[in-house]
Amino acid sequence: MKTFTPKPADLSHDWYVVDATDVVLGRLATQVATLLRGKNKPSFAPHADSGNHVIVINAAKVALTGNKLGKELYSHSGRPGGLRRDTYAKLLVTDPERLIVSAVRGMLPKNRLSGVQLARLRVFAGAEHPHTPQKPTNFEITQVSQQAK
Repeated sequence: MKTFTPKPADLSHDWYVVDATDVVLGRLATQVATLLRGKNKPSFAPHADSGNHVIVINAAKVALTGNKLGKELYSHSGRPGGLRRDTYAKLLVTDPERLIVSAVRGMLPKNRLSGVQLARLRVFAGAEHPHTPQKPTNFEITQVSQQAK
C-alpha cells in the first residue's frame, strides 16, 4: 500500500472554538493538539500541514486536578540567571494563556511542523475573541472536571 500524501489543494484549515470552562487541563490540551495537527480529518498525514486554527476561550476557568496548583512551570531564556519559575496557581490568575499554550506544546510532536501548528493556537482568558469574521465552529469537550464542587 502506498503512503497517502495530500495535495496542497486538499489541505484546508478550519476554525474551531473550544470553551475551557471546567475542563481538566490535560484533557483540553490533548483535544486542542488533535485539532491543531488535523488528526480529526480523513486527509491526515503526519508529515503534511493539515491542521486547524483553534481558539480557546475562558482559559482562566480551566480545572486543575490533584496537586497541580503547587506544581511549577519552568522556562529558561538561555542567558545566565534567565530561569523563570511560576506555580500553576499563580499562572491561573495572572497568565492562564501561558499555562494552556505550555500544555498544548507538550502534546505536539517535537519537530519544525509543531511550531507552525502552534502558531494557529489562540488563547483568551475571557469569553470574548476577535475572530468572529472567520466563522469558527464550536468544538465541545464532553468530559469536564470530575471534581466535587
